[in-house]
Amino acid sequence: MRASLKAKIVEVCDKKIAMKGDNVGLSFYAFFANKNDDPELLMEAAHWWIKTHQLDHFEKALKIKQMVE
Repeated sequence: MRASLKAKIVEVCDKKIAMKGDNVGLSFYAFFANKNDDPELLMEAAHWWIKTHQLDHFEKALKIKQMVE
């Protein structure tokens, strides 16, 4: 996974955790704007989430942050 995507994931997880607490869940779509302006990056995140780690649609932000770090 690209370093820029890892950094974005950690940033989004930190924001969600700060706003809603350690129990907040999210999907890989949380790392992207509603406009699909970078399909390759979206597919990279989807592959990591679904194929590589076989995660559910929603996972705890804290878990995802720990996996990426």
